[in-house]
Amino acid sequence: MSGYIYYPGCSLKGNSRSYEESILPVFKEVGLPLQELDDWNCCGATAYFSVDDTMAAAICGRNLSLAEKTGKDIVAPCAGCFLTLKKSNAFLTSRQPKSDKILRALKSAGCEYHGSVKVKHPLEILIKDIGREAIKSKIRRPLSGLKVACYYGCQLVRPYTDFDDPDYPTTLDSLMEAAGATAVDYVAKTRCCGGSLTGTIEEVGLRLNYILLKEAKRKGADCVVTICPLCQFNLEITQGKMVKKYKDDVRMPVLYFSQLLGLALGIDKADLGFSRSIVPLKPLWEKIGNGGAR
Repeated sequence: MSGYIYYPGCSLKGNSRSYEESILPVFKEVGLPLQELDDWNCCGATAYFSVDDTMAAAICGRNLSLAEKTGKDIVAPCAGCFLTLKKSNAFLTSRQPKSDKILRALKSAGCEYHGSVKVKHPLEILIKDIGREAIKSKIRRPLSGLKVACYYGCQLVRPYTDFDDPDYPTTLDSLMEAAGATAVDYVAKTRCCGGSLTGTIEEVGLRLNYILLKEAKRKGADCVVTICPLCQFNLEITQGKMVKKYKDDVRMPVLYFSQLLGLALGIDKADLGFSRSIVPLKPLWEKIGNGGAR
């Protein structure tokens, strides 16, 4: 495989558009412009495997087949899409009777797949394929003075451990420091945000997110940076309810790593999706001296 094909998934075309709006210019700036996978379909999200693993692997297999035809590996920014595609890829290449059956069905539908595609996350490409020092050499506006809590969530480093340490990953911390920020020692970096519980059992979801923001505040972070649309949504959208319930002002910006990296690379902040932030960003601009306010 040569190069990467971009799989946006549903979130980056919906409530997480700021992620797409920042990841695409960042990759263009570092010399790897991303082309979107033509005719991609929903990955089914991680829950589908517990409902119908055969169908879940099949619908992901179609995306893998489409990517294979381009001769490129898939880059999936959404942590859920990343995990689902990676899990499907491992299953379809396992040579089990069920996986062989799915591959035959895909072939009959014109979606033959030979297992040559690798599923990668943008963070992995930036740190491992391009390299921290190469990224650092491109920084034009260092995020000096900014303290960030790097939040990985559950799905990027677990259950697969070939990318980073599953308990205390450091790649996002390293990237933020290359951009000039200070990554605080955030021990809650892989603690669950509650996922869909925020919308189903709100009390549980609210408590889990409060713990994450409380720890970030305790460590002196100015903002949280993440790689997952659902984590970003949960941590940002529930802040008003947290303040009301726990009588504790844990409000702070929750941003995608690509937004801050893009800023450090010299990309105009108007082109990085910052306008979609719910939490006011004026303190952030004052901290890093980039002017403007919301």
